Amino acid sequence: MDAIRKRLLNGETLVGSWINSGSTIIAELMAAAGFDFLCIDAEHSAVDLPQVQALFQAMHSGNPNCANVVRLHGVDYSLVKRYLDAGAQGVIAPLVMSKADAELLIEASKYQPLGNRGVGFCRGNQYGLNVEEKVKTANEDIFVAVQIEHVDAVDCIDEILDVEGIDAVFVGPYDLSASMGLTAQFEHPDYIAARTRVLDACKRSGIAPGIHVVPPEPAMFLDQQKEGYRLMAYSLDITMVLEACKNGLSKIRAAI
Repeated sequence: MDAIRKRLLNGETLVGSWINSGSTIIAELMAAAGFDFLCIDAEHSAVDLPQVQALFQAMHSGNPNCANVVRLHGVDYSLVKRYLDAGAQGVIAPLVMSKADAELLIEASKYQPLGNRGVGFCRGNQYGLNVEEKVKTANEDIFVAVQIEHVDAVDCIDEILDVEGIDAVFVGPYDLSASMGLTAQFEHPDYIAARTRVLDACKRSGIAPGIHVVPPEPAMFLDQQKEGYRLMAYSLDITMVLEACKNGLSKIRAAI
């Protein structure tokens, strides 16, 4: 199977999901379900770096063709490379606000000559067994996405996307709407206009646009996909479990 970055560059639409629970069992099951990628949330969940590596291993067990992705806690050189060393095939950086933020992300994510990622024995190169080959191919295989989730980032979107090495943009609906004083008002014309500016900038730059559709509602997901998004996350583990419990329990209680 082609690396997830190559699939994006080839124009494919990729369907993934989010993992917040830290459960290796859920990660393995979700990978086996057939998602193109699963993103471990290291920003808003309690998972730490050793847990992320274990989750990657569980995902690989469930389906080796499901790409390991991590949503970083921020743009931090020292930790970005460690997530990649743990085996991440893609990184999504939250709250990228400027061209400088995007440049720092590339410096941490890419080996020379594009970036300055350090080389060491790790899971990403089979613990030293395959260092030379992995260093040679990593820049082509690993995708880097910036998360646009503040109106100030929308205002400088073209500068951010001008940074070499950025493969995708991920819209953060809740934070973007909150930065506009419109938290979760996803039908508000100002929010829609901001989201459209990001989508149009991606089209001009030839960069894959992405978005997280949080409610587990396929119809909503498909409506968003029709707008042109190609790196798409469908809900998240804790939300899908919660909704399944609530829906089932409400039907049971109504019947008894």
